[in-house]
Amino acid sequence: MAFCSSFSPQDQEPGAEQLATQHGPLLLEFGAPWCAHCQAAQALLASAMQQYPDLPHLKIEDGKGRRLGRSFRVKLWPTLVLLQDGQEMTRLVRPDSLQAVEQLLASLATAPRTS
Repeated sequence: MAFCSSFSPQDQEPGAEQLATQHGPLLLEFGAPWCAHCQAAQALLASAMQQYPDLPHLKIEDGKGRRLGRSFRVKLWPTLVLLQDGQEMTRLVRPDSLQAVEQLLASLATAPRTS
């Protein structure tokens, strides 16, 4: 899956079923372009992601009528969901510090590896 550089409706937003079959790690970021919390988290994410340049990162615009966010029970933005082989490992809601985002991403080091 390709990284989307900004929140925008995707031509083919992945479904929960498609994400469940994904191999390897994947960071989902649910939010909205007008959300002040989402905007504030961008610098934290950019800084933390520098240590994980190969981690696929998918930004997903969430809101009314968006099924993917509902399937992940997203209630507040931004919500970061870290998947490993299609399974949720951990999540972070409304990150407010670099340390919190780094801790989320550090869980990749303890994730079982698949080939």
